[in-house]
Amino acid sequence: MMADRFANNLGNAILNQDDPKMVKDGAPAFLILIDSLVIESPDNLSILKASATLNGAYATAFVDDPERAAHLSDKSFAHGRRAICQDFPNICDHDKGPQEAFLAALQDVDDVELLFVFGSAWAGWIQTHSRDWNAVANLSKVEAIMARIIALDEAYEWGRAHLYMGVIKSQLPPALGGKPEVGRSHFEKAIELSQGKDLVAKVEFARHYARLMFDQALHDELLNDVISTQTSEVGLALSNALAQQQAKALMATSQEYFED
Repeated sequence: MMADRFANNLGNAILNQDDPKMVKDGAPAFLILIDSLVIESPDNLSILKASATLNGAYATAFVDDPERAAHLSDKSFAHGRRAICQDFPNICDHDKGPQEAFLAALQDVDDVELLFVFGSAWAGWIQTHSRDWNAVANLSKVEAIMARIIALDEAYEWGRAHLYMGVIKSQLPPALGGKPEVGRSHFEKAIELSQGKDLVAKVEFARHYARLMFDQALHDELLNDVISTQTSEVGLALSNALAQQQAKALMATSQEYFED
């Protein structure tokens, strides 16, 4: 119980920091500590979920070296997978197989938290292995996980399942078979469900949809809104601080991007 409480409190403490540099500098020591807890209690769900979440977040937010990011996301995915497959072993029987069998296995999973930890860790793993087409081919399974979360509780984690769906659906323009308007509806739903408090949704809306569709007015409106927002929402401090940094970087290249 003490290990469970420590893992949960550690994750919450990091996610509630609004100083990204402090987290970047200090988190590695805590990731090593989480590793030691996993070694001691390899089947503890709270520790596995904390490890999956923190390793994945650190890999995608702070690590520039592709090899290091891939290594951390490997750990994130492995621990997220181990967590969900303790209660729902049928998932691990089919996650490497045909889509139809995986979809059928998903229908038996009703734990939204485990689904989100697993799905977001898998999405991060795909992101850090994007040069591997075998990894990218798993994106449809991540999409299926997010669709299952939406069916069970679309408001979970500020509607971030919709955010993931928005990114997935905004990868290709309509001319190449993409469905960016479906992506837009997911981004808008994520913003609605978080009441605009999750600034990441607006940044990714601008980055993926507005840039794809060459809509500078929408792009700049979203990013300026993020930059000007004052927020201290519990659980979103770190991600919102990072979102504001990213919004400023995207705005700095707006004119150049849309003039090309």
